Amino acid sequence: MSEPGGSVRILVTGGSGLVGRAIQKVVADGAGLPGEDWVFVSSKDADLTDAAQTRALFEKVRPTHVIHLAAMVGGLFRNIKYNLDFWRKNVHINDNVLHSAFEVGVRKVVSCLSTCIFPDKTTYPIDETMIHNGPPHNSNFGYSYAKRMIDVQNRSSAHAPAETQQEKGGSPWSQGPTSSSMAALSLPSSPLTSLGPMTTSTSRMATCCPASSTRCTWPRVSARLVGPQGSGSALTVWGTGKPRRQFIYSLDLARLFIWVLREYNEVEPIILSVGEEDEVSIQEAAEAVVEAMDFHGEVTFDTTKSDGQFKKTASNGKLRTYLPDFRFTPFKQAVKETCAWFTHNYEQARK
Repeated sequence: MSEPGGSVRILVTGGSGLVGRAIQKVVADGAGLPGEDWVFVSSKDADLTDAAQTRALFEKVRPTHVIHLAAMVGGLFRNIKYNLDFWRKNVHINDNVLHSAFEVGVRKVVSCLSTCIFPDKTTYPIDETMIHNGPPHNSNFGYSYAKRMIDVQNRSSAHAPAETQQEKGGSPWSQGPTSSSMAALSLPSSPLTSLGPMTTSTSRMATCCPASSTRCTWPRVSARLVGPQGSGSALTVWGTGKPRRQFIYSLDLARLFIWVLREYNEVEPIILSVGEEDEVSIQEAAEAVVEAMDFHGEVTFDTTKSDGQFKKTASNGKLRTYLPDFRFTPFKQAVKETCAWFTHNYEQARK
């Protein structure tokens, strides 16, 4: 990724989110290289749904590389209620970021998609070739189609006619094509849910582990104030607990994003995922949170709430051809570290 005769400036959109902050931590802990200048931005720096603000941000930072994580995100029920908003806002964000990158001559963009973009009716495990093989699940089709369009725009930008690229000051993708990295954020529709320190999930909109952590913590804190730990409190898990998900530790995901930025030079997407064998049910995930939080109250499942998609098991076969020895943090360890951070930072974390 090194650039002859100059430094590398990496702009990370969505820098205040779970994955953005994980990348920031990994870089600060030693993964950053000499000559790299990392710039993390959030919605406080620019409204990326606004083309002029996005262009002004890119003109100010003048990045050579971009990791695009910014998105309008929300839980299962928020997606169901606001499908149109998720489509419109994310299409604006993605088009503004990718077009501004093209305009200012960015050499490589790594865009974050989500496994919710895959067809609802499909065979398993899903892989990178199956993105456009059918409609996504109807609970989040607005967000899913907006994310799919990143893949379309990436490919179009990478293969734009030479004369068009020259008009824009050269070919920003010629020395490293845009990479669509299929990696889930902490989203309701994503089986590859990310968890880890600095989680910013809210209890009503979060998915799986972050939400369960919040609901375990509330009764624990209350119990400390009004009586014995866990007395009279309960944890309610929405849905039956039967759906299955793959969870990835945010710090693992951060390391993989950095690898993609530096080493992966295909336009074709790559799924950043734990293995199929690491898939767990929502009930197992809730039990892991209960254990990590030392919660002793009653655990119930509200079966009146939707389960969303039952599963979307993803294959990391392509990733393993590149990184056969990459070690993922075991699920229970990731949950334990996430809950420990959440408990320690409870006052600052979003509820």
